Amino acid sequence: MAVATLTSKGQITIPKSVRDLLRIGTGDKVDFTVTGSAEAVLRPVTKKVDDVFGRLHSPDGEAATPEQMDSAIRERARTTLR
Repeated sequence: MAVATLTSKGQITIPKSVRDLLRIGTGDKVDFTVTGSAEAVLRPVTKKVDDVFGRLHSPDGEAATPEQMDSAIRERARTTLR
């Protein structure tokens, strides 16, 4: 179980083990949903295409093909949904 402490400013640090499992990092947004049983569910907010535009480029500077982009999306979805 991962535990975090609430600061006097109402902030918490999400433990690294949780950040790694949710694949979230600096600048990512999370959504808190409070359930009827006084629990909160934390979920990463799905990124918009504009947020990740330009990340699928080749190291040599050539643009990725649609097939390469589709393959990268499938691979990320496969590893995320495990």
